[in-house]
Amino acid sequence: MDLQEIRRIVELMNEHGLTHFDLSKKDFHLKLKKGPDLEELSGLLASLPSAPAAGAAPAQSYAAPAPASSSAAAPAAAPASEGTEISSPMVGTFYRKPAPDAPNFVEVGTTVSEGQTLCIIEAMKVMNEIKAEKSGTICAIVAEDSNPVQFGDVLFRIK
Repeated sequence: MDLQEIRRIVELMNEHGLTHFDLSKKDFHLKLKKGPDLEELSGLLASLPSAPAAGAAPAQSYAAPAPASSSAAAPAAAPASEGTEISSPMVGTFYRKPAPDAPNFVEVGTTVSEGQTLCIIEAMKVMNEIKAEKSGTICAIVAEDSNPVQFGDVLFRIK
């Protein structure tokens, strides 16, 4: 495979919004990754010690993984064993409230019933309401408001 073919693959990745490409032939293997490695960042954040929940800076959760600058984002990953996870059903931007000046849908300690709206995920300019899959009490809000989430990312914990 020559450089022109690789450049064309990168152009196609850009055109279609792809972040991973993996090609294997007889004696050739090409693996391309683009953007932040979210799996690596999640593992790093989970390994950091807990910090007080107040004052967590949302922008730092996607910053360079230096322990001093991203330790404020650790509360998002801290309560790993408590409650049942509610995961993101799609890729998009997570919002805790229906409008910038409106109150949050839920807070930690809020009792919710099955089918109650917990948050909104914006995907391709469409606001998708994420509803509770079961009744219970919100014991953790894992995702940061106005930040991107991936399919399967934990948004809340409920017990």
